[in-house]
Amino acid sequence: MEWLSDPQIWISLLTLSALEIVLGIDNLVFLAILADRLPEKQRPLARKLGLGFALITRLALLGSLAWIIGLTEPVFTVLNQPISWRDIILIGGGVFLLAKATHEIHGSLEGEEDEVPGTAGAKAAKAGFIATIVQIGILDIVFSLDSVITAVGMAQQLWVMVTAVILAVLVMLVAAGPLSAFVSKHPTVKMLALSFLLLVGMSLVADGMGYHIPKGYLYFAMGFSVLVEALNLTVRTRRKPVTLRNKL
Repeated sequence: MEWLSDPQIWISLLTLSALEIVLGIDNLVFLAILADRLPEKQRPLARKLGLGFALITRLALLGSLAWIIGLTEPVFTVLNQPISWRDIILIGGGVFLLAKATHEIHGSLEGEEDEVPGTAGAKAAKAGFIATIVQIGILDIVFSLDSVITAVGMAQQLWVMVTAVILAVLVMLVAAGPLSAFVSKHPTVKMLALSFLLLVGMSLVADGMGYHIPKGYLYFAMGFSVLVEALNLTVRTRRKPVTLRNKL
């Protein structure tokens, strides 16, 4: 019970929990956008399954720390640049995120296909739900890998890492519903969130290729964009509607 009186452990737990929550924002935004494509009654289940899979993936990776450390060892070299399995996963996840965000932007601007009625529509809805969960699971692995490697680098005790991950996922679970509703209600916010995913995808590919972009730069760009969009939303809600006058 000596850990109860050790301030370093508590500071490590609080710092790591806050960092895990920040790192989980990308995961949460992606989850909100994908769940928004499903019928309204399926969205809560999709969010819970996605976050549940994220928690299981993070805990499983924490339980295999030796394997995680081994992922950072180079397996081959390309143009004098050593490539590890972690790099391969980050590049693959970044490319997937770039492609998916681009596809979502195209769908938002060009319009969606009409729903299929009857039995075919039910089958399509089921297939869409399964495809959404699979896509969430793929990105959960990428985001979990980055999150767990950060946890391993910041804390020494396994229980501190596990507690921080659980706290972060609980916060994400609470915030998932309101965030999804807000993104669905405001199309400009959804487009901004998709642009964030493009930014994150680009940073994952760059990181996998050995060009590390400090997270602070990314979060500053996102924070500034969110501030501008918040001002835009405030102005739009306060602006009086324009009334057209008929000419006499």
